[in-house]
Amino acid sequence: MSKKIRVVVVDDSALVRSLLAEIINRQRDMECVGTANDPLVAREMIRELDPDVITLDVEMPRMDGIDFLGRLMRLRPTPVVMISTLTERGAEVTMRALELGAVDFVAKPRVGLASGLNELASQIVDKIRVAAVAKVHRAHTTGKETATATVSSAPPVSSSALLGRLSTEKIIAIGASTGGTEAIKEVLVHMPADSPAIVITQHMPPGFTTSFAARLNGLCQITVKEATQGERILPGHAYIAPGGKQFALARSGANYVAVVDDGPPVNRHKPSVEVLFKSIAAVVGRNAYGIMLTGMGNDGAAAMREMKDAGSYNYVQDEASCIVFGMPREAIAHGAADEVLPLHQIASALLTKLRGATDRLHHRI
Repeated sequence: MSKKIRVVVVDDSALVRSLLAEIINRQRDMECVGTANDPLVAREMIRELDPDVITLDVEMPRMDGIDFLGRLMRLRPTPVVMISTLTERGAEVTMRALELGAVDFVAKPRVGLASGLNELASQIVDKIRVAAVAKVHRAHTTGKETATATVSSAPPVSSSALLGRLSTEKIIAIGASTGGTEAIKEVLVHMPADSPAIVITQHMPPGFTTSFAARLNGLCQITVKEATQGERILPGHAYIAPGGKQFALARSGANYVAVVDDGPPVNRHKPSVEVLFKSIAAVVGRNAYGIMLTGMGNDGAAAMREMKDAGSYNYVQDEASCIVFGMPREAIAHGAADEVLPLHQIASALLTKLRGATDRLHHRI
């Protein structure tokens, strides 16, 4: 039998520590090697036990989880799964934790904690398994002590040639899972205000996509928002699939519109990249650009091949820059990729392609 995944649980609730330790120890491939009730105790325990994965409560006494995570990722980068509360504040703090380098998070219920955590047991251990093989990096930053599990940003790309009819006709579709919040940000911050519309499915539960969209909206030249049923998809905007809903595109006359509904999970996901990408293949065709970013599993790979067969041009993140090279690997295996690139090159490659399409359009006119 292969070596067990060694986990340290950090949480100020004795009940949560006990429940998480029990859930972890029920698995044949992992063990809880220690629990700590605050980050100062955890610091010594991590130094002594050298765990493979840490589960970390967002809000704790003496030093909150965010401060602790920042120090941990600067000094001793370790895969971390955050245990977050389903509140607006919890969602905002979770987004910050993902920026600092946490691999993923689990949203714990506010009521019925014991039964709720046990219902989440399979999700918790799945995320620990993913974290155990994820790549995290020490950040080389100045000023604030931060770390990240993504690669560094490339300089912004000029948008001078992206005006006119092109932005109305084209659609950019992005799919991501584990590690995707930072990867999506890395692409979107380089997109100019007159970018074609961007539609995004990131695997995320209800209550967290609102904070994710708001955080991106404050950083980007384009407008970033959650998608809503029936709204027109406009250039200069990015639309994120709401957590717990399926998101697709449809045609309404000359316009693209959002379809947001309560359809069943696809590939165990809701929202699912497969659902979005299949709709892109059907209604956008050769006017689409696809981007597959870091994530575990195969969600969206088959549909990305359908996009390519319908005339889309597709970018896939390379293994070296992925937190988890699952979904990109599957997209490549399905023959869906036109280019496989490091994360920091995707936006510039896409904009170069768009500028070329604009030049061709102008020549035809």
